[in-house]
Amino acid sequence: MSDDLPRSTENGRVGPVVASVVPRFAGPATFARLPRLDEVSDVDVAVVGVPFDAGVSYRPGARFGPAHVRESSRLLRPYNPALDVSPFGRQQVADAGDIAVNPFSIDEAVRAIEAGSDALLDRAGRLLTIGGDHTIALPLLRSLTRRHGPVAVVHFDAHLDTWDTYFGAATTHGTPFRRASEEGLLDLSGCLHVGIRGPLYDAADLTEDAELGFQTVHAREMEDLGTRGVTERIRERVEDRPVYVSVDIDVLDPAFAPGTGTPESGGLLSRELLAILRAFAGLNLVGADIVEVAPAYDHAEITGIAASHAAYELLSVMALSDGK
Repeated sequence: MSDDLPRSTENGRVGPVVASVVPRFAGPATFARLPRLDEVSDVDVAVVGVPFDAGVSYRPGARFGPAHVRESSRLLRPYNPALDVSPFGRQQVADAGDIAVNPFSIDEAVRAIEAGSDALLDRAGRLLTIGGDHTIALPLLRSLTRRHGPVAVVHFDAHLDTWDTYFGAATTHGTPFRRASEEGLLDLSGCLHVGIRGPLYDAADLTEDAELGFQTVHAREMEDLGTRGVTERIRERVEDRPVYVSVDIDVLDPAFAPGTGTPESGGLLSRELLAILRAFAGLNLVGADIVEVAPAYDHAEITGIAASHAAYELLSVMALSDGK
């Protein structure tokens, strides 16, 4: 260890700084106050930030998302009672810092994200990536599928993100899953959107989306299905496939996530999102991202706290997944 901060340890894994000794508001803001990647030897999961938002189509600012989510994660604790697991004791989790990318060139940034993911996956079994805008999902999937083959994607979002272009640009935060489908990165028999809502450009948006391999659970179905019904839909769709979870924080209603670039009314409750994410326990979860947190529009860390808790649930289910 390169510092002398007292940390919790379990099963030989190094965990967060002990909050009863060092106040949560003190010290470096790594995710959940976990050790940095250079402070541990073996790593099961690396938490990495990608501060990039040149692919947004409306409000910018998600480049500051990784730092905001880390700062908002200071209250996370080592034991998850909802899943009866200690995510930092069952696996070694470390904060890998940020993949710094060119803010002026989307193409160059995408290449750098892909290369950065490759390098981290050589060291860690899984990545939990904090964006940044949703553009980053494309290079992350390119990197991941070289190790696992085509993956099922469960995509939590208000928007489909399978549009073709924006202003002639093929790679933006609204296009990653169309490009991923076209490139053969997706297992088309296992992909699902959750939380889609709001106006579309045309009825054909949904038709084209289905042709790209996605089924959809619309936000308007939440009241009838409930979290149990949604989790059943996910499990039936994913089965035992390698699955990647991509969470756009705007899947939440703006009441629970105001700090995002393209908010839509009528979204999920934070309680609903966390409950649904727990359904991935026991599945073959090979990676995940949380994107589109834009702190300039946040208040009292409402969005950052929601995102950090979503990340915590994803780390918890990674500890319980079949890929472990």
